[in-house]
Order: sequence, then structure tokens, then C-alpha cells
Amino acid sequence: MSVHQATLSVRTPGQGTHEVTDLVVAELRRSGLRQGIVSVFCRHTSCSLVIMENADPSARRDLEAWLNRLVPENDANFEHTLEGPDDMPSHIKMALTRTSEQVPFAEGRLLLGTWQGIFLWEHRRAPHSRQMVVTVMGE
Repeated sequence: MSVHQATLSVRTPGQGTHEVTDLVVAELRRSGLRQGIVSVFCRHTSCSLVIMENADPSARRDLEAWLNRLVPENDANFEHTLEGPDDMPSHIKMALTRTSEQVPFAEGRLLLGTWQGIFLWEHRRAPHSRQMVVTVMGE
């Protein structure tokens, strides 16, 4: 088995889901591997990764709005507020979602479903530079 690994920087414009599928596909191509698994890991505690529908953006907007209702800003019970009202909610949202995703691949192509994409989910309101570690394992 061979392993290829790269750290990618992604600039987010602020809160929301931002598709990174093409970045992962490019790294898979760079690896030259034909079959195996791709792991994507986000190196932050205030954003996450999700595999979600990439055809109709309203599905992602609904998911984002639902999570914002579940974990609202300005909760009087939050102690960790030094970095602003979106800081503690962003940590909780990350903990409720995922910091990594794994996708199998064959013939050098991700085996995502027809309407699936890989998204970096920025939970902070301000733009950020985020790092994702992409590890391609296979043959």
C-alpha cells in the first residue's frame, strides 16, 4: 500500500458550507493511486467537514440554519466568550459534526454518490484560512 499526504489551505469567506471536493480530487490525481481511501482532516476547532448534497444549495442552507437554531449565539450560559459571540457556538457545532471524512476511490475517482460533495463548514462569521490534511492510501 502507498500513502500520499498533503496539507491544503482553504480561505473561507465566513460562516457556511464551502465545497472542497475539487481540491480533494486534485490531490487524489496527484497521488497517482488507482484504488483505496481518501481521508480529509480539518485542523481546527471552530469548523468541520461534512459530506452533503452539492446540487441544490437550499439543502445546505437549511442544514446551516437548523444548526444555528440548535446552538445560538449570545447564550448567557457560555463562559468561553472572549473571541466573540460566535466562538463557543462554533466549538459546539464542530463537536456535533465531524473533523474528518473518509471516501473510497476506484480507478482514480472518488466514489461519492451522484449528489454528494465534500464541504468545509465554517462556523465562525469572519473569514479564516483553514488547513485540511488530505491522506490518500491505496494502490
